[in-house]
Amino acid sequence: MASQTLKDGSSILYVMRVIAIIPAYNEEETIGDVIRETKKYVEDVIVINDGSTDRTEEIAKKAGAKVVSHVLNRGVGAAVRTGIDTALSLGADIIVNIDADGQFDPKDIKKLITPIINNEADFVTGSRFLNANYKLNIPKIKKVGNTLFTKIVNFLTKSNFTDTQCGFRAFYREAALRLNLYGNFTYTQEVFLDLVSKGMRIKEVPIKVVYKSSRKSKVVKNPFYYGINALLIIIRTIRDLYPLKFFGIIGLIIFSSGFVMGLFLLLRWALKGIVSPYRSMIQLSAVLLIVGFLSIVLALIADMLGRQKRIQEEILYYSKLKAFEKNKGEKFE
Repeated sequence: MASQTLKDGSSILYVMRVIAIIPAYNEEETIGDVIRETKKYVEDVIVINDGSTDRTEEIAKKAGAKVVSHVLNRGVGAAVRTGIDTALSLGADIIVNIDADGQFDPKDIKKLITPIINNEADFVTGSRFLNANYKLNIPKIKKVGNTLFTKIVNFLTKSNFTDTQCGFRAFYREAALRLNLYGNFTYTQEVFLDLVSKGMRIKEVPIKVVYKSSRKSKVVKNPFYYGINALLIIIRTIRDLYPLKFFGIIGLIIFSSGFVMGLFLLLRWALKGIVSPYRSMIQLSAVLLIVGFLSIVLALIADMLGRQKRIQEEILYYSKLKAFEKNKGEKFE
């Protein structure tokens, strides 16, 4: 239940529709149990079958979930995007994302959605490190990677999050409607960057997680490969969100390098009458100045295009909102 304050100061109560989305790729061993436990705390469950080649889809349907399937494996980022869109099309007020491997406890869904119901947050994410009393058996390589990417996200958003890679999350409809994800490989860091840039309120809650030593991650098959792909998604997101800073800083660095180099050559020529043995630096300095100047011009153009992107996203938001209001109250077939 949630309350809404009216103009006359009184309040009304209304029921929030909570829908869980579960991205799944070859999870026949665990998907059934996860669905049955999750259904105890939400109204409906949507499984995004991301090109599985086993019995994931069949088992999910038998367990009572609605299944949306990708013909090919597109990645967890694409699966989450499909799940959010599907949940919104069915009128979800709160969308809970939980992994299909059983490492998260569905009982913690109550922790995730409570801040949203109480109007304290628009996006709530589970944190495996917020409560120091929770003992974790997280693999060391994952913990190092998690710490690194969390520091990067904190630096870029000027925040103090403890866990930006956790896949156990809850979105209020406003955050879900405004969220725009582009990465297919993963989505975890991109969500923070996008929602922070749009002024959404984000809160972390402590959760427990169980890692099975025999289980191999479907996402982090190769830590180096995962790190490179996740970093590329972060870079692209920053490029799209802050184009003036992104291209402007690069342009200023290049232009400044060429300027300092040219100034050095000019002073040497003024004092000694020659630039040798640094004559080759003349061409390099000129190239850096030109490239740097063009990068700064590119930054201004990118900023202009960024403004157009924000207008388009606002139009997209109202389009989604209209569709949401139209579909509110619809039930699963």
